[in-house]
Amino acid sequence: MGSTAMMFKALADENRLLLLRLLLRRNCCVRALARQLDISEAAVSQHLKVLREAGLIFGEKCGYFMHYTVNRAALKELS
Repeated sequence: MGSTAMMFKALADENRLLLLRLLLRRNCCVRALARQLDISEAAVSQHLKVLREAGLIFGEKCGYFMHYTVNRAALKELS
């Protein structure tokens, strides 16, 4: 799990905050998130990397795709 400062820094970006909100509703892959936010898959991947390194999300391989899930315990601890 990342430090508290890393978590807040990760959430300081508007797109990452939107990604987290979408992932709180349901697990998604990069392609689905990119479509919902109307940004490139590469941009989504970079934002997810920051969130993952901060310990706010984790990925699970589901067939060919990686589905991302919010680490609710980390988010609860942060709140």
